[in-house]
Formats: sequence, C-alpha cells, structure tokens
Amino acid sequence: MPTILVIDDNSGVRTALDVLLSIHEFDVVTVAEPSAGLEALASRAVDLVIQDMNFRLDTTSGKEGIELFHEIRRRHPDVPIILLTAWTHLETAVELVKAGAADYLAKPWDDARLLTTVRNLLELRKVTLDRAHLVRSRARARAALADTADLCGIVYESDAMHQVVAVAVQVAASQVPVLITGPNGSGKEVLAHIVQANSAVRTGPFVKVNVGALPHDLMEAELFGSEAGAYTGATRARQGRFEAAHGGTLFLDEIGNLSLEGQAKLLRVLQTGEFERLGSSTSRRVEVRVVSATNSDLKAAIAAGRFREDLYYRLNVIELAVPPLAQRPDDIVPLARHFLRGRRQLGAEAERLLLAYPWPGNVRELANVIERAALLASTDTITARDLRLESVSQDAPPPGDERDIARSDIELALQRSEGVVARAARELGLSRQALYRRMEKLGVKL
Repeated sequence: MPTILVIDDNSGVRTALDVLLSIHEFDVVTVAEPSAGLEALASRAVDLVIQDMNFRLDTTSGKEGIELFHEIRRRHPDVPIILLTAWTHLETAVELVKAGAADYLAKPWDDARLLTTVRNLLELRKVTLDRAHLVRSRARARAALADTADLCGIVYESDAMHQVVAVAVQVAASQVPVLITGPNGSGKEVLAHIVQANSAVRTGPFVKVNVGALPHDLMEAELFGSEAGAYTGATRARQGRFEAAHGGTLFLDEIGNLSLEGQAKLLRVLQTGEFERLGSSTSRRVEVRVVSATNSDLKAAIAAGRFREDLYYRLNVIELAVPPLAQRPDDIVPLARHFLRGRRQLGAEAERLLLAYPWPGNVRELANVIERAALLASTDTITARDLRLESVSQDAPPPGDERDIARSDIELALQRSEGVVARAARELGLSRQALYRRMEKLGVKL
C-alpha cells in the first residue's frame, strides 16, 4: 500500500485528505508543521508528498512552502511532491515545477482530479524506481563482464548490446568463424576487436580488410597475395592479408562484396587452412581466426546467386547481430557523452533531441554530430540548436518548447485530463514545465 504524507497546518484539510485517500486504499500520514514533515520522511518510507505552501494564517507568500519544498527535494530527490494552496500565484508554481515539483493543485481541490494526479504520479514513480533498478542491474552485469573480459573500451548501457557483447566474449575462446551483421556504422568493428582481444590468439595480429573498398580485380590478390607477373603492375611477389594475419585474426568487413572466385578460395581456407597466391600453384598454409561482417542480406544474395550458400554456413557458425542505434536508445546519450571526451556537457534539450532523432547513420553519425557540435558550440553546454539535426522521428514529441500551441488546444487538453497538468502535457507533447510556461504566457488558469 503506497504511503502518502500530507503536510498542512489546516486540520480540516488534513482530515479531508486523510479520509479521501484512505478510502481509496492509500496509507496516509498527516502532520501540521514542515519540521514534522521532514521528521516523518526521515523515519519511514514515503511514496508521495502533498504539501501546503503557507503555514501561518497571516501569510500568503508561499515562502515557507518554498523552503519546505526545496528541503524535501534536497533530502529525498526521488519522492514526488504535489503543491497545494489557495494563495500562491502561478509564477511561483512554474518556478517550483522547474525545480522538480510533480504537480500543482489549487484549493479547493477536486477530489477526482486529485486522485487521478496521485495515481498517475505513483505509477510514474513505480516505473522510475523499476527503471533505476534495471539501470543498476545492467551496470552490475557490465561491470561483472568487464572484470573477466577485455571489452576494448566499448560504451553501451542497453540490454540488447550487452547480450551481443556477452556472446562475443563467450565465443571468443573458440576458433569458430564469427559473422557480425548489422547496418553501417552500428559498431561491428569494435565487436571484432572484442572477439580478438578475448581469443586464444589475442597476442597475434589483427588484420582488417574492407572487402567492399577493394577493386574487384585486385580483391583476390589483396586477400591471398600474388606472385610477380600475376597481373599488370605486379613486379614482385606480394604477401596477402591471410598470410599477414597468421597466428591472429583476420577481419573481413563487407564480406557480401567478395567475388564468387574469391568466395571459393575463402571457403577452401576455412575448410583446410590452405590457399594459393594469385599466379601460383603452390599451396600455403595459415592458422587464422576469421571474423567477417556485413550490412547485406546474405540470404537474399544466396537466392540471387551472388553468394555461396556453403560459404555462408561456414562463416555463420556464430552470428552476432548488432541492432541499429535507433533500436537501443539507452546507448545514445552515454555514447554522446563519450564522444565529447569531457570537452563540453549536453544540455537537457540536446539530450531529448538526440533521443528523438532516428539515427539512420547509427553510431558513426552520432560521433560526427557530437564532434561538430563540440567544435561549433558557443558555450560549455551543447544545446539542441548546436546539434543541427534537420529531422526528428515523427512519432517523438518535439525536443523544445517552441511549438505554437493555441490557447484553445491547451484548455481542451486540460479539460480532457481533468486538470491534471502532467497528462495534458503528455497529450500536447510538452514537458510540464513547458506547459506551465505556455499557460502563464496565454493566461490559462487551472
């Protein structure tokens, strides 16, 4: 049963709230003085506070209530606070909401509206606490993994990415080929480094080949080497990437672009460890851990005859599927802070915009956006404008408070939400603070 603390000097108000909340199965504690309220908070678990703003009959300034609010917020930052008064002006409410008040209700209150506000805030508190517990659990899981494995400096907080990283560490000790799939810029290469760093060949070379960037007619020579005279311009024998990676790991990026001839040779290396340089009939043998990556649909390429099915199953003994950044929003802000490298800090509006943006270019695009903002921002705090993102997700609420919302829209939203500002703000796609500022500007009263 949730516990609600009522702090009000008026005995009639305390009694009315006690009766109202108790019959709806809330555990209610009532006190008359700010000091008694602080003692109650210190002595027992409280889920929500309803506090008056004036505690003497001859005062209407709300000064005591403001002091009490800030002291509760300092000591118990996670407890939602509803401000309740007949005297304090809207300007004061706006300032306190900016400082973290959950909502503001005027006396005399509407019972149904008050109950709705209380239930919404308690539900939100439960979600917040569950979220905090999840964040702590994730942090413990990441720390435990980092204690036993080399994570190569990877930055993430999402469950989705943790699962991929954990599997990468788990399979690293074996010598089976690993296929890393995911869109461009999603972080496939860092996973290849994690596989190498935790493998039996961690002290060997790590050789990367961007197959997609190699000229088609030179691809085989790059991978397998060539003898002098094997092709125009080959004046001397040349070692290929497989030989360079002997005793270590060869990372084949964009493997879907390898020619069918190159695929046949790669399949042989995976099966026997042997290959021939271009222009040579002499077999060479290497011991190489192959990790490959692609942003292509290899099954579709198989159906179209562009990729060998037998090679696919050789490469795909273990698949690490990296989700696009938009599907792991918990990683966006931590990555952005990592890319800032302490040069500047992110403002709240900038963080909201980062979370709303769809990131078609994934982590690589995020790194570029943050680098540009760090270079061009005029203050130590990066704003939403500094990010210069031209579009945001159509389903996401706007990141700022610049929307031109009509007075009638606000009044209708407040009416539909029974005067609960938090619900009206969500309907309008605004924060509570933004809605209060808009109400003050347009003269909308609760």
